[in-house]
Amino acid sequence: MLGCCSLPCLSHRYRNNFCCKAQTSQNYVNGDHKKKKKVVIVGSGWAGLGAAHHLTNQGFDVTVLDGGNGFGNPDDISIQGFWYPYRNIFNLVNELGINPFTNWTKSALYSEEGLEVEFPIFQDLPQLPSPFGTLLYTQFFRLPLVDRLTSLPLIAAVVNFDNTDTAWKKYDSITARELFKQFGSSERLYRGVFGPLLQVGLFSPAEQCSAAASLGLIYYSILAHQKDFDVVWCRGTLREKILEPWMDSMKTKGCEFLDRRMVTGFCFDEETGCISEVVCGGETYESDAVIMAVGISTLQEIIRNSAVLCTREEFLKVLNLASIDVLTIKLRLDRKVNVPHASNACSGYDDSFGCTFFDLNQIHDEHKDDTVTVLQADFYHANELLPLKDEQIVVKVVAYLSKYIKDLDSATVMDTKIGRFPNSFTHFFPGSYKYMMRGSTSFVNVFMAGDWIVTRHGSWSQEKSYVTGLEAGNRVIDFLEEGSFAKIIPVEEDEPHIEALRSLNRNLNELRSQLPLSSYFLQ
Repeated sequence: MLGCCSLPCLSHRYRNNFCCKAQTSQNYVNGDHKKKKKVVIVGSGWAGLGAAHHLTNQGFDVTVLDGGNGFGNPDDISIQGFWYPYRNIFNLVNELGINPFTNWTKSALYSEEGLEVEFPIFQDLPQLPSPFGTLLYTQFFRLPLVDRLTSLPLIAAVVNFDNTDTAWKKYDSITARELFKQFGSSERLYRGVFGPLLQVGLFSPAEQCSAAASLGLIYYSILAHQKDFDVVWCRGTLREKILEPWMDSMKTKGCEFLDRRMVTGFCFDEETGCISEVVCGGETYESDAVIMAVGISTLQEIIRNSAVLCTREEFLKVLNLASIDVLTIKLRLDRKVNVPHASNACSGYDDSFGCTFFDLNQIHDEHKDDTVTVLQADFYHANELLPLKDEQIVVKVVAYLSKYIKDLDSATVMDTKIGRFPNSFTHFFPGSYKYMMRGSTSFVNVFMAGDWIVTRHGSWSQEKSYVTGLEAGNRVIDFLEEGSFAKIIPVEEDEPHIEALRSLNRNLNELRSQLPLSSYFLQ
C-alpha cells in the first residue's frame, strides 16, 4: 500500500493549478521549451484507448497502463456485437481506415423451449414508427400475438425513463422482473423474450437487473428506432481486428503502452488537489492528469490498496458495486454441423446464466474455409461454471447447446479453448446507480471512464465505454486548457411521436410535483 502527500523527496513546482516534477524531461513542443503535459491512463479497453487516441492526437504525452490481463481486457474476452447505434465506434473505424466487420447479420433468440425469435435486418425493410417496425418484422415462432401485445404498456415506462438522474433514481430501485410485472407483461413474453435478452444484454437474470438499466438498454438497442437492433460482428478477435491496429496508430504518434503495471497507489499534492504521480509497485509515473478507465473489480482492488483513494467517499462507494463472471469456450468439432444463424442468444430458466453462441465459420475469416464446424459460446453470470474442470465444462456446454443445434450431440469435440474471467463485466443490480461514479472526481485532475460511469449520452456497452473515454479526454483538455475537444456524435434523436410523448410526460410530472403532498408518498 502506498499513498504519498507532499513528501520531501517529491519536489514540486506549481503552475496553472496543476503539479509537475521540478526536474523536467527534454521533451518539447514545436521546438520551444514548453514541456508536453503528461496524462496517465489506467486501463486499455474501449474507454482507455478512446481517451488515449484523442489526447495523443492533441499532442499530450500519454502513457497507458495495463494491469497484466492483456491490452483490451475485459472488452475482448467474449464476442460482442456492434449495433447500428454505435455511431462513434463506426466513425473511429472509418478514421483508422480498417475493415473489421462482417455484413449486417440476422440473429436468433432461444428460450428453454427452443427457437423463439428471428431478428431480420431491419434497415432493409420499410421503416415504421417505433416500436411498430420491431414488433411487425421480428419473426416470433412460439409467442402468440396476444402475448406480444402485452409489451405495449411498457412504452409508458420507456417514455418516462429519459436517462435523467431523476429517472434513474426512480427505476433503479426495482428489478426488471418487477417492472415487466407492473406494466402487464405476459409470463410467456417475459420468459421467452425479455428474460433471455437481459441475460445476455446486462449479463444477469432479470430478477437481478436494475429496471433503470433494463429500460436504458432496451430503448437504446431495440426500441428507439427500427434499425437499431441491426448488428455486425468482428471478422476475427476484437484485439486482432481493431485494438492492435488502433494501438499501432497511437504508438507512431508517441503514445506509450506499458503492460503488467498494476496500480498500487498515488502521490497526492494537498495544495493543488492534484494526483502528481501514479505508483505501480516500485515505479512511478508523473501525471498532470489521470484517467481511470478500468472495470469495477479492478478499481475496487486499486481503492483497497490506495490510502489516497480511501480518503474520498465517491471511491469508497464503489466498493458496494459488483461484477459478473464470464466463461468462454471455443469448440472445434470433427464434422460440419448445420448452425442456422451466425449469432444466437439463449437462456434456460432452470439455469442462472445467459449464453451467446456463434458459428465462427460464418463470422471469422480464419474459419471460413474450414471443413469442420468451429463454435464459440460465451456464458454470462457463470459463477456456477467457473469452478468446474475443463472436461466437465465441455460435457455441460455440449449438452446445453444440443438443445438448440441439431445433431451437435452426434459430433465429437476435437479441440477446446476455455477462458475463465471472474468479476469481469458490470453488474447493474437494483440500487447500484447511487454507487456509480461520475466522469469528474473530487481530485481535480482525476477523471473516470467506462461502461459503468454515469453519462447522459444515452449509449450502452462498448459504445458507452468509448464515449466516456472521449468525454474523459475532453475533461482533461478542459482542465489543462490545451487542445481541442473531441467531437462526440450524439445518439440519434427520438422519433417525433416519442419526443412528443416525453414532452407531455415531463409537463405532467412538473404539474404533479406542485400538488400538495406530492413528495410525501414513496415514489
